[in-house]
Amino acid sequence: MLPPGSTIGILGGGQLGRMMAVPAAQLGYRCIGFAPEGDNVAGDLCADFITADWDDAAALAEFARRCDVITWEFENVPVAAVEQLPQAKVPCPPRALEIAQDRLLEKNFVEELGGRAAPFAAVDDAADLRAAAARIGTPGILKTRRDGYDGKGQWRIEAAADLDSLELPGDSLIYEGFVRFEAEFSVIVARAADGAVRFYDSTHNEHRGGILARSALPAPAIVGKQVEEARDLARKVADALGYVGVLTLEFFACADGPVFNEMAPRVHNSGHWTIEGAVTSQFANHIRAVAGLPLGETTPIAPRIAMDNIIGDAVENAADYLTEAGCHLHLYGKEDVRDGRKMGHVTRLFRNAEQA
Repeated sequence: MLPPGSTIGILGGGQLGRMMAVPAAQLGYRCIGFAPEGDNVAGDLCADFITADWDDAAALAEFARRCDVITWEFENVPVAAVEQLPQAKVPCPPRALEIAQDRLLEKNFVEELGGRAAPFAAVDDAADLRAAAARIGTPGILKTRRDGYDGKGQWRIEAAADLDSLELPGDSLIYEGFVRFEAEFSVIVARAADGAVRFYDSTHNEHRGGILARSALPAPAIVGKQVEEARDLARKVADALGYVGVLTLEFFACADGPVFNEMAPRVHNSGHWTIEGAVTSQFANHIRAVAGLPLGETTPIAPRIAMDNIIGDAVENAADYLTEAGCHLHLYGKEDVRDGRKMGHVTRLFRNAEQA
């Protein structure tokens, strides 16, 4: 158990690290962030922040020396950087990052545990893509195996004829068959080092342009029918990885059961509602897990909850939310406003039918 006054290191400088630093401070911890130069908004709330490249061995060593335990706030932290750190200070194995950073490894890993993903195939050249499209069918989606998020690094292929005009954006790609679904949902699980787990209620996730726009509770009935099967897979993934902290798996709710989409070894956008909407937020439970503290209750505190992302220049009117009752505004302090960038979020708690 990490005593109060200890230091938690956070790899990454985004809003997730920023929101982790708040419950860490409430529990008596200091946070130090580490990330390359950029819009490192986590540094606003950390006690200190080291700005250096991921391959700067001296900076990583100094960061590790000053930390008692180390975690990360996004899944694209280079595995090589994490492996340079004293592993005794990193409660979650780097293998979780390694698998989540490669869509092909991720889907193979989940299927080996009994999960079901959309049909997929590795693509390294045009011949691979034609073979994949012929076997899996169209429509389908061509994706980069690494680094894509929020709809980036993805190309929809409606028909085989589209392949004639498509110029491959490099190699190390994956082709996935199109999934016909009734709803999208996520399973967020907090796992302690001793294997104890807590699940959050699964939200109905709505995407626009490949970016999560809204997460809401309660989710449609079909999600409720499939959530236990999805949770069972999430538990298997967490156990197989020896995971410590908050882990998220995203699913499609389909007529014949849940289909795995992707996983994120971190706190997740679809769990932002938990800050005001759950007894213990996902951020507090992540800090508890890596610090060796008991996990907190995850029960929602209102019958209906909705979280909306504030994206791009919508942030200019964000102050309007402050006039709404039961509305909680979070702005991330980002200076660079651009299309598709998450600038903040707003959570509404509906405690009765009239408010809803």
